[in-house]
Amino acid sequence: MQRTLSKTTVRIIPGFSITLGFTLTYISIIVLIPLFCLFIYSTELSLANWIKLVTGKQFLIALSLSLTTALTSALLNAFIGLLFAWVIVRYRFLGRKIIDTCIDMPFALPTAVAGIALTAIYAKNGPIGQLFSIKIAYTPIGITLALLFVTLPFVVRTLQPVIEDLPHELEEAAKILGATPRQTFIYIILPAILPAWLTGFTLAFARGIGEYGSVVFIAGNIPFKTEILPLLIVSKLDQYAYEAASAIGICMLVIAFILLFIMNLIQRRLNRAIVKVR
Repeated sequence: MQRTLSKTTVRIIPGFSITLGFTLTYISIIVLIPLFCLFIYSTELSLANWIKLVTGKQFLIALSLSLTTALTSALLNAFIGLLFAWVIVRYRFLGRKIIDTCIDMPFALPTAVAGIALTAIYAKNGPIGQLFSIKIAYTPIGITLALLFVTLPFVVRTLQPVIEDLPHELEEAAKILGATPRQTFIYIILPAILPAWLTGFTLAFARGIGEYGSVVFIAGNIPFKTEILPLLIVSKLDQYAYEAASAIGICMLVIAFILLFIMNLIQRRLNRAIVKVR
């Protein structure tokens, strides 16, 4: 009976050759060819100028600031996003749908609008900024806040379906067997959500490195202080240094690729470990 069903199975999507050809063509036109052209254009910069650019103080400070703020916002949102996803899935309360909708606002709202709003709120004379003794806008703190706003949905929307699929019976069984809430989370819930959690963190981190629209206003673009890599690229374009801007873009591309590749390797190993345990 099983052999008969396998032979008569109807594939809704066309065969492997057609789908693979379409996939490769699409990804080449949309992703690979533009990136390859960017790489070719950056080769117009001499090797000496390449080395001078990537070892310069301005580039290194911008790189450090981009990685630090992106990592900080991704780590914070990894925990905040988990709490949001858990509350939305596991609890029913008045206004839950509104909160669930608001999480997607960074996706729909233009990032420049978000940057203007955050700058107006957290500036020294803003309604929130004036409540703090420390300066928020035009500092790395303000950049981190902007990235927190932009990257939160990546974590929440990645974790939400996984938490929805978690069977409540496992938690109830652990409670009956005498497990504490902490033990239940560490040994039952965490292994199930860890791959998705890591994916959400990776997406938030990658988005934070390349974010521009929401950061450009609240950062202030102060050289050697609040100038991140995307802002440095725009500065080079304003100076008509297109080769230098392309070179910085290639550096960002390489860094993002390495980070995503490492995270994907870790995620695959976690998935294999979970499958072996099961």
